[in-house]
Amino acid sequence: MGEVITITPTTGLVGTVHIPGDKSISHRSVMLAGLADSQVKVTNFLHAADCWSTINCMRAMGVTVEQDEEGALTIAGRGFYGLREPDDVLDAGNSGTTIRLLTGLLGAQSFFSVLTGDASLRKRPMARVITPLTKMGLTLMGREQSRYAPLAIIPAKQVTGIEYDMPVASAQVKSAILLAALYADSPTIITEPLPSRDHTERMFETFGVPVTRTGASITLEPVQKLTAPELINIPGDISSAAFWLVAASIIPNSRLTLVNVGINPTRTGILDVLKQMGADITVINERWSGREPVADISVGSSQLKGITIGAEIIPRLIDEIPVLAVAALFAEGQTVVQGAEELRVKETDRLKAVTLELGKMGAAITETPDGLVIEGPQQLNFAACYSHHDHRMAMALAVAGMAAQGVEIAEPDCVKISYPDFFAVFSGLRQD
Repeated sequence: MGEVITITPTTGLVGTVHIPGDKSISHRSVMLAGLADSQVKVTNFLHAADCWSTINCMRAMGVTVEQDEEGALTIAGRGFYGLREPDDVLDAGNSGTTIRLLTGLLGAQSFFSVLTGDASLRKRPMARVITPLTKMGLTLMGREQSRYAPLAIIPAKQVTGIEYDMPVASAQVKSAILLAALYADSPTIITEPLPSRDHTERMFETFGVPVTRTGASITLEPVQKLTAPELINIPGDISSAAFWLVAASIIPNSRLTLVNVGINPTRTGILDVLKQMGADITVINERWSGREPVADISVGSSQLKGITIGAEIIPRLIDEIPVLAVAALFAEGQTVVQGAEELRVKETDRLKAVTLELGKMGAAITETPDGLVIEGPQQLNFAACYSHHDHRMAMALAVAGMAAQGVEIAEPDCVKISYPDFFAVFSGLRQD
């Protein structure tokens, strides 16, 4: 794949897709396995750039991570208090999950460390993480009054449990607090305004850490060790499946079976919204992978209709809004997205990028302070578009091109962040 890729339209998508491992769970598996004192085997790990940023940071603190020919990882942790001071700055690359979660973990350690990332990550807000961690007794300093990386992290004298009301539903902020809370001198209680993805809580339970949820509040008791499972099998990422769910819905003559998709209820907003829009989606073969629910999903072509996507569901589908905007362009009637201002501080300002790039294809989209208004259906034309170095933008543009008159995407390599094989998979599914 070069600097530019051209997607040509297809008359249908047919086949079976094995969805790559969940990015959120892949990150967390490496971090917690690194704190255990026995080996953990991790299968279906997402071998994408973001997750390798986490592996490299943990390796720099002495954790051994080995990969076999099938791509499975064997992680030999250093124990709960065994991480060592890194010799150099820790580089989170483009990964917001890596930098935010490690901020909580590193802040509770007895050594000095520095965390940074690429140019995009150094523009993403860190104060939302640093504010609660500072209340816990952690010492973290960054650029512009500790709002941006690089971050210098000073050894903690004592981590104190807190009661914290989250101003915004954010799994990354919640997870940073929970990782620090493992080392605290008293319980920590976090109250969320809306439920955010709960992969950290489920992974904690997998490693023997008791987490209690009462209503909107989560309570974590500090521990002295983690008990590692022998095996973690990571479900497929529903955020990656979302591109095929939309593509098969809007491209006529399509029928796809998506295999091994995580259907954690904090992540299935995409299924709820597409079904409400009239999509032909069936969830089959439901089962468990550890403490995470998984299933296969059958999806076929249908005529979608516009709906209102309200703020209450946004935490359950925040990453899927760019591709849902594409779905809305092929739906009958008006689609309104509300309460999605969080998209302005992702890899790029996704609300602005969606409006700009799909606009190049002829889409008329109204950008609001917290969302989008789209009248459908609309006719899209071939255009030269830009990914903004944002993996979800690149894949959403590709879906638009498949379903319309094609598209040229500049800087498509960013799909390596979460779905390295995306374009190859498309080639194998298209019916021309």
